[in-house]
Amino acid sequence: MLRFIATRLLLLLVGLLVAAALIFATLRILPGDVAQVIGGTRATAAQIAEIRTQLGLDRPVPVQFADWIGGLLHLDLGRSLVTGTPVASELGQKLQVTLPLAGLSLVFGLGLGIPLGVLSATLHRRIGGFLVAAAAQLVAAVPVVFAGVLLILLFGVWLHVLPVQGFPLDGWQEPGRAFVSLILPALTLGIVEGAVVLRFTRSATLEALGQDHVRTAAAKGMTFTRALVTHGLPGVMLSVVSVIGLSVAALLVGAVIVESLFQLPGVGRMLVVDVGNRDLVKVQSELLVITGMILVIGVLVDLAHRMIDPRQREHA
Repeated sequence: MLRFIATRLLLLLVGLLVAAALIFATLRILPGDVAQVIGGTRATAAQIAEIRTQLGLDRPVPVQFADWIGGLLHLDLGRSLVTGTPVASELGQKLQVTLPLAGLSLVFGLGLGIPLGVLSATLHRRIGGFLVAAAAQLVAAVPVVFAGVLLILLFGVWLHVLPVQGFPLDGWQEPGRAFVSLILPALTLGIVEGAVVLRFTRSATLEALGQDHVRTAAAKGMTFTRALVTHGLPGVMLSVVSVIGLSVAALLVGAVIVESLFQLPGVGRMLVVDVGNRDLVKVQSELLVITGMILVIGVLVDLAHRMIDPRQREHA
């Protein structure tokens, strides 16, 4: 087990290094100049050149990359080219919105997707199971923005029960208001992602119900539900754990859209603003942190698979 963990951690570090190189190279290809943004439209060519020198943008690209990687090794994400503030401190503040949003969205998604997926599978020969599966297909195809607008109209405009935009200025010092402000955006992400979870759970449950040992247990007097829980649960859990990993990654990416729609001061909204300002240092650090979280989730999913499935431990 220790060897497996060490191997996965090594692959994680290699993946982060490759991701850092790709992010850094891609951002340098994009058009635009942060020095022009800082200098404004009336800045002369000499003034822009001086700004580039002050920011270190006139140095060779490999040197800039080496400096960035060196800072990352010391847990230094650099400073914003536009404001000069440390990226790590601002990113930490924004994660206090994005991580709870993703976590609450995951709770909604799993709370809806797993029970309804199992229900749809156990009732797959009945009209109720068909309707649940059809609804999941429809919801999974709905764009997040469209789902968010519908929920804003329903809960914010018509029912007036939930706030539709904003986050308390004091943040989590007002936990009640902060939590309520995340419900609608989290529900937006959770419903769409929950439909995906439902489809995966339904497929895994149907496969488990068709396995010989589950059918044998049912033939000996167990109900299909009890036979599934007793004998088919490990196989279902493997698929569910996999889809949870994919869902968390999708929620982190979807937060970029949802935070802009609901005016939440999270990483996603900050990323959109920084891309517009061509703040390369902030953008590359933000993208790397998001990528790192997704890679860590992949490692945790692999570990969960080995804990659930003894066959993977035997072939280590």
